[in-house]
Amino acid sequence: MKLDKLPRFNLAEFPTPIHHLRTLTKGCQGPSIYMKRDDLTSLGMGGNKTRKLEFLIGQALADGADTLVTAGGIQSNHCRLTAAAACKAGLDCDLVLNGTKPEVPKGNLLLDKIFKARVHYCDRENRDTRLFQVAGDLTARGKKPFVIPLGGSNAMGSVGYVNAMIELKDQLTSMKFTPDAIVFASSSGGTQAGLTLGAKVTGFAGQILGISIDQVKTGEDSFLPILEKIANETAQRIGVDMVLTETDFSLNCDYLGAGYARPGDLEFNAIDDLAQQEGILLGPVYTARAMGGLLDLIQRKLFTKDQSVLFWHTGGTPELFAWADRF
Repeated sequence: MKLDKLPRFNLAEFPTPIHHLRTLTKGCQGPSIYMKRDDLTSLGMGGNKTRKLEFLIGQALADGADTLVTAGGIQSNHCRLTAAAACKAGLDCDLVLNGTKPEVPKGNLLLDKIFKARVHYCDRENRDTRLFQVAGDLTARGKKPFVIPLGGSNAMGSVGYVNAMIELKDQLTSMKFTPDAIVFASSSGGTQAGLTLGAKVTGFAGQILGISIDQVKTGEDSFLPILEKIANETAQRIGVDMVLTETDFSLNCDYLGAGYARPGDLEFNAIDDLAQQEGILLGPVYTARAMGGLLDLIQRKLFTKDQSVLFWHTGGTPELFAWADRF
């Protein structure tokens, strides 16, 4: 495996801690619940995208780029951390955000502004086209843009979560503890592809369960082929002789609610539960939906009292400030 030979730019301190959520566990009367705290990565208010960006920016610098260009929603955690990482790496940053420019920026958008990213607003259906238009305009001006896909979810970024599973294996060994399942928010696919591949690399035998935030796994729009593609390209990038198929991925799509970035009772109840029982904050779009799904699965007895579950907190706390009126 050639993971250590890939370009990388250090952005945070690892490993992130694992905490036992004793009060939440007691209240649920179910499995022991632990949390992997990737919300505590030090860059730009934390989050899982930091792991991906270490390898993406490493490649950007190796390629001689001077500007990062990426896209997302107005409250994108990925865009916020890309802007922060660009500052740390001495690069410029252009963000293509679908939505209308608000009178007052809040949450992640406010942080984008503080990190001095140039923001380009567009409609959702034109986002991909606009992303490459911005990159093309930069090239025409003599700049050297490096385009990062939505969520940093490609083989370069997904390497960060193969590395995260290696980190986790060392932690679990020292704790003499192995969870029956790892549960997390799944959206653009890089985190789930990396964790699933990383589980095979490290020999982790538990379930790797993504709670879908906005994707489906059946029909023409099935997300499973995309997960398979990212994982297999990542395996090639790190030089491991492994081939994953759609059946290797566990994706629960039962908690999509009103749609992406439209949190409801499930999400806000999860936010209240974690805040008031553990003093931990969740983001309404991603981690609250995933935690709400996990708590519902526990209530439905899909996990038993003699089991243990590790919830991988992927960050998103700044999202809270865009939903201040809900609280």
